Amino acid sequence: MSELDDFRTQTLARQVEAEQAMHNGDPAPRLAMWSTQNPLTLFGAMVSKTGSDEVRPFFRWLASRFSDCTSYRFELVAAGVSGDLAYTVGYEHTSVSMDGAPADPYTLRVTHVYRREDGEWKIVHRHGDRPPVDPSPPAKASTKSASRAATSAPGRPSSCQPTAKTGRSHQALRAEPLATC
Repeated sequence: MSELDDFRTQTLARQVEAEQAMHNGDPAPRLAMWSTQNPLTLFGAMVSKTGSDEVRPFFRWLASRFSDCTSYRFELVAAGVSGDLAYTVGYEHTSVSMDGAPADPYTLRVTHVYRREDGEWKIVHRHGDRPPVDPSPPAKASTKSASRAATSAPGRPSSCQPTAKTGRSHQALRAEPLATC
């Protein structure tokens, strides 16, 4: 069995069990999947947290809001292992009651980064968000027009403003529409 196969078979099975428990109000299995060693990051669908002192209490609070999980399925899109780091990318399909409301189905796009610690894979980063409503790719903006728009757009976040080095916005360098800022 390859290292990637071993990772997928053992780690993802534990993670699915942990997520099912989490969505039934029990954070302990998820907390066991996560490292206690910083750096840790959570870019969640609800909040962003950094460090064990922020991430772990947030998971306890979040679990207290969940109950009656009627379904949880992880759809793996990609995974990789390199040395003591690994990643997964996929979709979480969940139907759960939140704050006592009737169970409501939703899907999150999720990316996890894992670090091997004492021979065990531990999660050190999670990014989750809702998939776009329209999955078609956005229209590409030309670098020239995106740059002009960035320099003439007061009030945009600083990441959308021209950089000192190039005079172009970060979005212009990636040729993405400025509406993503």
